[in-house]
Amino acid sequence: MNLRSGICGLRLPKMAVAMSHIAMVGALVSYGADAGKDSSLTDPKNEHAAVMTGVSPVPSASPQLSVSPSEVTELLSQKEELRRQLSLSQQTVQTLTSSLAESNAEAELFRRKFADLELRMEALGLASASKDRAKLEQRLLTAVSDLQLAQTERDRYRDQMMQLSEAMLRYLKTAEGGDAQARMDVEAQLRSMNTLVEKSSKAQPATGSLLDGSVIGLKEEWSFVVGNFGAREGVKIGMPLRVKRGDEVVARLRVVDVRERICGAIIQESGKEKIKVGDRLEVDARPDVSVR
Repeated sequence: MNLRSGICGLRLPKMAVAMSHIAMVGALVSYGADAGKDSSLTDPKNEHAAVMTGVSPVPSASPQLSVSPSEVTELLSQKEELRRQLSLSQQTVQTLTSSLAESNAEAELFRRKFADLELRMEALGLASASKDRAKLEQRLLTAVSDLQLAQTERDRYRDQMMQLSEAMLRYLKTAEGGDAQARMDVEAQLRSMNTLVEKSSKAQPATGSLLDGSVIGLKEEWSFVVGNFGAREGVKIGMPLRVKRGDEVVARLRVVDVRERICGAIIQESGKEKIKVGDRLEVDARPDVSVR
């Protein structure tokens, strides 16, 4: 009897411990179910229970940020400042757009004027010559040559006029009767023609020699001089010349083009005095000066 009672006494504490464990597990299961519905693990009791059971507590959601009135005022001020800057930027863009349109219009106008100027220069034959000094010199020489041809043609017309005048005078001397007024008109025209011929003869420049020529043309910007002697007097391309005024040598030249009665030369050396039309021109016969 005592042995049976002792065995029962040993079993009762073990059963009590087992029952307490079962009750604790049941409480945890029910607590987990409630926690899924309501996340209130932040309660100190729940945290204590989680610690006791070895379960980590679930962190709570972050609280909402609070903004002070001063910060709100500052944000509104920044917003207004950004709006003002945006308005200024839009006005600047409009101004620049208008300026760009005006600049494009002016550029188009200048382009048309430049194209028109190029067309005129091309029509005058200056478009290509303005880029090359040698071409400019050649054009000048050509112009001088054309002038010489015009002078030659003028001389021929003058001779024909003189012959016509002489023939008319002979005719008037041999003619008998006729209209006296018509005779007077013819004589007046002949006198006028003779006066014109005499003036033309005086205006024609005299041809010089290699040692006694003169400057008849000058283009300072091209350093170009035209002399009144040419191939007929023995001038050759590359021949050295000098310009003198009295006994003073004003400049030294080099012939670059030769025509029948004139020549063109480039200035190689010049002093303080500038060359003038009418200065004496002669060949530089110094032994140390080459022809080329």
